[in-house]
Amino acid sequence: MVLLNDDFLLTSEPAKRLFHDYAEGMPIIDYHCHLVPKDIYENKNYPNITRIWLNDGLYGDHYKWRLERANGVPEDLITGDGDEYEKFLAWVKTIEKAIGSPLYEWTHLELRRFFHYDKPLTEKSAKEVWDKANALLQTDDFKPRALIKRMNVKVVVTTDDPADDLHYHQLLRQEEATNGFKVLPGLRPDNLVRINQGDFGAYIKRLSTAADIQITDYESLEEALDKRFAYFAQLGGKLSDHGLNSYTYEQITEEEFNAIMQKAIRGGELSAHEVNGYQTLLMEMLMKLNKKYGWTMQYHMNVLRNANGPQFRKLGPDTGFDSMGSEPGIAGEIMKLFADSVEEDLIPKTILYSTNPNDWMELATGMQSFQEAGVKQKMQLGCAWWFNDTREGMHEQLRIMAQQSLLGNFVGMLTDSRSFLSYPRHEYFRRVLCDLIGEWVVRGQVPEDYDYLGQMVQDICYNNAREYFQFDSQE
Repeated sequence: MVLLNDDFLLTSEPAKRLFHDYAEGMPIIDYHCHLVPKDIYENKNYPNITRIWLNDGLYGDHYKWRLERANGVPEDLITGDGDEYEKFLAWVKTIEKAIGSPLYEWTHLELRRFFHYDKPLTEKSAKEVWDKANALLQTDDFKPRALIKRMNVKVVVTTDDPADDLHYHQLLRQEEATNGFKVLPGLRPDNLVRINQGDFGAYIKRLSTAADIQITDYESLEEALDKRFAYFAQLGGKLSDHGLNSYTYEQITEEEFNAIMQKAIRGGELSAHEVNGYQTLLMEMLMKLNKKYGWTMQYHMNVLRNANGPQFRKLGPDTGFDSMGSEPGIAGEIMKLFADSVEEDLIPKTILYSTNPNDWMELATGMQSFQEAGVKQKMQLGCAWWFNDTREGMHEQLRIMAQQSLLGNFVGMLTDSRSFLSYPRHEYFRRVLCDLIGEWVVRGQVPEDYDYLGQMVQDICYNNAREYFQFDSQE
């Protein structure tokens, strides 16, 4: 059998028909990623496959870096300044041992879809792949914008701090018609949420400058954020994204909020109660602003970050030293936040993600209490995220979404990636989706009606996201 043949992951005839006839050709909306707008705008060729696939300095694919460390690869061939062919070869030797990992399948799928290479990547084939890929990477067809267009991507939503100037979004907005896709900013205020990170005062100065408002208290912070939401909205922004590695609901007053904020600006050490109270009132403020602008609010929860202190201090964040969180009761704490916020009608459209699948059922059942009559699927269980970005993880998330809410309204997949070669992850998801529905057809749980099921598949692949986020995407 050919590796990743046309029907891989599709285990029934209904699954094959749903994928090939309905899902395969649908456009992509990548509503959460970590691509750099500057890279899209400058549109430069990458010098070799190592730089686009593995690392470009300390910016790259930390999913791969984790596996390489497990294989004993020295750091100079992961994030360091080692020879770039040797870095590629180190990844090849690692991927040979990675059967059963989604990275094994993604790696080969990316080679097939972008470089038309359909043989296994091995130490024996490494030089052939290196030479073929590098030759193609020097052509116009392998510049970032061409790669996005080739995958039929209509909307890309990046991850941007509220204080960012969005300069490259402004430039890209002027070229949308030529590009054939939109690049929109996604507002992620993690530096504001993590009040105890040690440099809060410096960040408040930066945000004050961006908003042209001196931020000193709750009222001035809300005014400043309102201005930044408006600025993002002018450039097409429609989503915010919030990393809550841990969270505990605690009510405080605005006066207490102001005192906590001033203490943090001065560099004072905060108690757990102060952090929890500040974050609770801040999240309610952010809900209010998301609702005011008609945006969708995403929660990414329950992550243990930067567990390896020496490596974090040496290499910084997002370099492969994070893991699934085990924060007790975080889903329940989020439900307390919603229960408080619904009293003031603050809750906007919301998508809930957790790295810990033990949270999914609680999130899925809890969100159903906050659906709103007249708003289609206001609350969504987010796609299988990060460590769950596997066939089994996607299957489980889809099963829970179907059993506890309405799968037909689901907004589907995203890449959450830093790589221009990651779009085949949407294909991977679509295959899992069609295989699951095909399984239901075979068992007689749903009708073998391809007009009906095919339309639902296409909605989950693309149409729902376009409608839900109110994207006027390129056609």
